[in-house]
Amino acid sequence: MEIYDADAYLADEAAMKASREKVVAGNGYHLYVHSLQSDIQVGVRIRIWPMARDVPGQAEGFTPVSLESETGILVIGQLTLGPAGEIELPRAGLYEGSASWTGREAVAAYHDDILRQIDDDWGVEEISRAWRECPFTEEYVLDLSFSRPSTPDED
Repeated sequence: MEIYDADAYLADEAAMKASREKVVAGNGYHLYVHSLQSDIQVGVRIRIWPMARDVPGQAEGFTPVSLESETGILVIGQLTLGPAGEIELPRAGLYEGSASWTGREAVAAYHDDILRQIDDDWGVEEISRAWRECPFTEEYVLDLSFSRPSTPDED
């Protein structure tokens, strides 16, 4: 998945590659979120706070993040399917905080277990049902607070 400013639609291979190791990585205008599986739906929440917040105690992992939005609109995209939604920020500028996640390992283990069970008798309907019936929820949360206004580009 990716989260980016509405005008920052160009991909960044280096940041995308870094997310495979760090789970969440970015280049300032783009954040990439790397799930360990690509079939089961995951959740993404973006929370904007007036001040910096502590990472939720139940998080499996977290990393500091920053994301600049010159438009004040963030797009949440699926890498192969395109935009899934967008959020309007209180104002354009640099937002800093943390990305945390829960359920990542459990959903990946469930996914791998189902893949081992699939045989010739499984059809699309059975596989889709198995993905929908995953007993775990994989969720990524961005807790951000406004840091400063955007600095204009000097073109």
